[in-house]
Amino acid sequence: MRAKVLVNIDAGVIERQEKMKATAGGFGAILFWSTTVAIARSLSEQLGPITAGAAVYGICAAAAMAHRLYRHKIRPYLWGDRPAPVRYAYPYLIGCGITFVLYTLVLYMSIGLAGSRTQALEVGLCNYLWPALTLLFSPLIAGHKAGFGLLPGTALAMTGVVLVLTHESGFSWASLVGNLAANPLPYGLGLTAAVSWALYSNLARRWGGGQGPGAVWLFVLITAVILSAASLFSAEPKAFTQRAMVEASFLGLATYAGYALWDTAMRRGHMVLVAAGSYLTPLLSTVISLIYLDVTPGRSLWIGCLLLITGSVISWRSVRERAG
Repeated sequence: MRAKVLVNIDAGVIERQEKMKATAGGFGAILFWSTTVAIARSLSEQLGPITAGAAVYGICAAAAMAHRLYRHKIRPYLWGDRPAPVRYAYPYLIGCGITFVLYTLVLYMSIGLAGSRTQALEVGLCNYLWPALTLLFSPLIAGHKAGFGLLPGTALAMTGVVLVLTHESGFSWASLVGNLAANPLPYGLGLTAAVSWALYSNLARRWGGGQGPGAVWLFVLITAVILSAASLFSAEPKAFTQRAMVEASFLGLATYAGYALWDTAMRRGHMVLVAAGSYLTPLLSTVISLIYLDVTPGRSLWIGCLLLITGSVISWRSVRERAG
């Protein structure tokens, strides 16, 4: 009886440790992603958005396949630690695969098609609605419990994005419509990216939770193939300078690390806590972008960023994760 109790205690400790590791990895993903807007914009200016995405995800796919080779061939040969075979549920492969690829395509197009570096920052903030939207969708998709503050928090986050889109003209429907009408496509793509990633995060939890390593390697590979094929037929500059190659290499490796860590956090970590930490991503991304792209922001961008973070935190405080 005592041995059985000790086994149960050990299993519980191991489970908590694995959850903590997955959660810590989610915070690592947030740090990696904070560099995306700045470097993707710089790279898009040199290569074009489609070719930039193809270069980044080509390196990302190479890193994913190298990691997979290590897990399944090299590590078992050296240490005899052969991972158990994983069979992915079809809903996970199809639903998460579609939302993953869609997110990547629209994110790079939104940043690359922005009319200026300042607009690229604004589009980036549109994309960073995904933490609030992840929590907004979580009661319906992931079965989390929602409190009263979820809808007001989401509304406040969206208000921050609207304020960013009005630039320095003060809020009015006329100024909002005017700024959107000048170049609507990047903003629409940025919002689509936010919705896509929020759906991916919840669907990965619902259909991929409890499994072994996720299928991020497969999603990345499919994305790289699609972007590379599109790049062949695009009339983009494709100026592969030394700087472009360094940026593509860094962002490709950081992107794979971020995706792999985030996927694990969503499936096996403390989803709500990691989502809460992700609320700092807009601020971190904005600061990094201002330095790297040498952009001077207006007051509305800072206020909108703070409203976005505050609204997301309110949403987080209003959602409780399911037990177990």
